[in-house]
Amino acid sequence: MSLSFIDMVNVLLKQKPELTAEAIRDMVDEKKRKVGAGYLTDQGALFLVAADLGISFDSMPKVQSGLKDLYVGAKDVTITGRIMNIYPPYKFTKKETNEQSSTRTLVIYDKGARVKVKLWDKQVGVPDEMGLQAGDLVKIIKGYVRAGLDGKPVVNLGSYSAIEVAQGDSDIPPIDSLAMAVDDVKEVQDSAVITGVVNANPRISDFVNQRGEASKSLQLQISNEANTRTLRAVVWNVDESRVPKVFKTGSKVRLVGVRIKQGNPQFGNGDFELHGDEGTILEFSGSQQDVDVMPLRIISVGEETGRGSFLCLAVDRAARALTLTIDNGVASQNQLSTGAMIECVPSRIFGNAVTLSKEDSYLRVTDEDPSFPSLDKFEAKIKDIVATSEPAPVVLEAIVLQAPSTSDVNLKSGETVPVTSTLLGDDTGQIRLVGWRNQSSAVNKLAVGDRVKLVGVTAGAGREGTTELTLRPYSSVIHLG
Repeated sequence: MSLSFIDMVNVLLKQKPELTAEAIRDMVDEKKRKVGAGYLTDQGALFLVAADLGISFDSMPKVQSGLKDLYVGAKDVTITGRIMNIYPPYKFTKKETNEQSSTRTLVIYDKGARVKVKLWDKQVGVPDEMGLQAGDLVKIIKGYVRAGLDGKPVVNLGSYSAIEVAQGDSDIPPIDSLAMAVDDVKEVQDSAVITGVVNANPRISDFVNQRGEASKSLQLQISNEANTRTLRAVVWNVDESRVPKVFKTGSKVRLVGVRIKQGNPQFGNGDFELHGDEGTILEFSGSQQDVDVMPLRIISVGEETGRGSFLCLAVDRAARALTLTIDNGVASQNQLSTGAMIECVPSRIFGNAVTLSKEDSYLRVTDEDPSFPSLDKFEAKIKDIVATSEPAPVVLEAIVLQAPSTSDVNLKSGETVPVTSTLLGDDTGQIRLVGWRNQSSAVNKLAVGDRVKLVGVTAGAGREGTTELTLRPYSSVIHLG
């Protein structure tokens, strides 16, 4: 800028003689504290202080500024930055005029800051027309700065503004140099670039966004290479077409343009969380878009999800356990049975979680294939059951030894869920069976002396350190009489 910080303070003192230099310094520090020290220089904060006092520096010569020097109210702004994110266009109707309008957001950065650039109406198509991509160096011409919902400066481009590809060398670093590993996440930050390893099955969930629209979120657990630290990541308003159809747990991932937030201990371990949105770039290694035909053996047919689908447990030829979520439009529970062979083309495979949606999936029951492990392979005696971290299926015939007992358990989230347990026995020992949530009622229906065959239960460490069985949503209980 053409005036130094001291010169600007002197201008304020001339126009507001009741103030002192020390008072202005205090107001600058307070403004930086409220907005965030990482977003403002002293000079940028002084512009905001001046605006609060009704004083304008518009008479200053307008030259190119760094992103940190942007202030709310600035006009004819020319800045240079590198693109981090390009958001999809959004159309809306203006309340005051009932006219259709459209907007779109870019996130750009330089060495000192990262800011949003909002494009309006005829500017919305410019990134596509220019073929702009993340990492491109651009020059923003004749923008004007308004406050975003968080109070931070947002550069707006109207009909007299322009975007150009910046020419020549630049000291603005490439996106790759901004990447942080999971272990480097130590403070709250906007527009971060995070790399890590997917250490659990991702899932896509439905939700209603802040505009009242039905949307989807992608939820991930991202860890460091040693798997000693894991961060929860959520990408809101995700476009499913941008998510790979197939990738394995252990795949490397890079998230470009996420917000690092302090986590809520009620919903996890209290560590930082990563939150992205429709502008976030998702990069997965070891993923694929094409889904092959999968032959599988059904181990158990579970319960309805309440969302037009039901759950099953299946195994592939290598005896790897897979959980299937099958849309009722693809197949019904009555069509499938324990031990049946199927052939399917799933919509999505996330680790060992397989989804079959009615829009793009296929399933049929096939003839017996002896090359697949039979149900006998998973039959066990109680003395041979050991706890496992993966959902390895267990098939057990046993007798109920105790009347089921139900209690309510308070989760970290504040939710209270029913948990029912009972004791089972065979000729080799005894083991506890536990059912949580909906499975609690299935366990509660058991009576002392019942002979049952449990199919697709899993073994894990109980609260007392001993191995116990858990009835899952994909498990089944067969009464033997």
